[in-house]
Amino acid sequence: MKLSELTAYLESLAPLAYQEDYDNCGLIVGYPDMEITQALVSLDCTEAVVDEAISSGCQVIISHHPIVFKGLKNFNGKTYVQRVVQKAIKNDIAIYAIHTNLDHIATGVNARICETLGLTNCRILAPKTSLLKKLVTFVPVSHAEAVRIALFGAGAGHIGNYSDCSFNTEGTGTFKADENTQPFVGEIDQVQNEPETRIETIYPINLESKVLKALFTEHPYEEVAYDLYPVTNPYGNVGSGMVGELTEPMDETSFLQMVKHKMKADVIRYTNLRNKPVKTVAVCGGSGSFLLKQAIGARADVFITADFKYHEFFDAEEKLVIADIGHFESEQFTQNLLVEIINKKFVNFAVRLTGVSTNPIKYLI
Repeated sequence: MKLSELTAYLESLAPLAYQEDYDNCGLIVGYPDMEITQALVSLDCTEAVVDEAISSGCQVIISHHPIVFKGLKNFNGKTYVQRVVQKAIKNDIAIYAIHTNLDHIATGVNARICETLGLTNCRILAPKTSLLKKLVTFVPVSHAEAVRIALFGAGAGHIGNYSDCSFNTEGTGTFKADENTQPFVGEIDQVQNEPETRIETIYPINLESKVLKALFTEHPYEEVAYDLYPVTNPYGNVGSGMVGELTEPMDETSFLQMVKHKMKADVIRYTNLRNKPVKTVAVCGGSGSFLLKQAIGARADVFITADFKYHEFFDAEEKLVIADIGHFESEQFTQNLLVEIINKKFVNFAVRLTGVSTNPIKYLI
């Protein structure tokens, strides 16, 4: 199949609009119309991973972390980033990154951590804002239901676990058509007073083109009157980190031992134990220190993440236990998640899980 078929599916699950501003998700090397028969999945894209793709006949590498975060000013092979990109281009291998957009969805990186630890009643820890818009349009009363159905079918009207949400008011629209028009109702050069329904509904920004296409297709007017408004409400289905609950409380030491085993962590750095049972657990794959306040606010007993700096450990202030298990360790099962996602959709497409450990950190135990 074409590479674009694979990337379009991944982006339907984890839209690029969900990534952080600093990130560089999407197709980094390659062309959308490339023919592909095999993909290699890894957490990072290193030279060893590219070599593995070459030897195994894979035309695309799907990695969690982007190999390129910032612009490259030269390609002289002085850095591993340049060498990876050069080698991939020379061997016609595409590189695709699915990073913070996969972190932010409710079935993504953090959901896999929660599943691994057996957490239940999981929810987004810090929902993102500015990912929603409101559409307001004005439709003849006779066509209001058909337009609503089309908008909902395009993905509009979802609020939490509710669908087909809209607000409707009746009123009168006025317009006068000139000689260059073919009005749906009314006469040329005559003011028309038409009973109309004002429809208001909400939609995620990544679905805007699809929603507007549905509006223009189903609306009977030659010129469609509509307004788009930014919405800053939190989007509960998308955001950073997750928080969930153990089915039964555990003592802190037993819980940390369980985390060490299930997350395959050689080392856990943690703050003072509070001698309280562990029931509520917050998690964030990768660098999650920025979510400490949210974890405390969620009344988590333990916050599992990585990359806490020395002085940031003091910020726990005995309100919870910080458990830093390492960046690679917290995200390693993302590779398995991606393989499962692709296999479920493309049953006749070969997906390989890398055999290369890309963790740059070693521990002397």
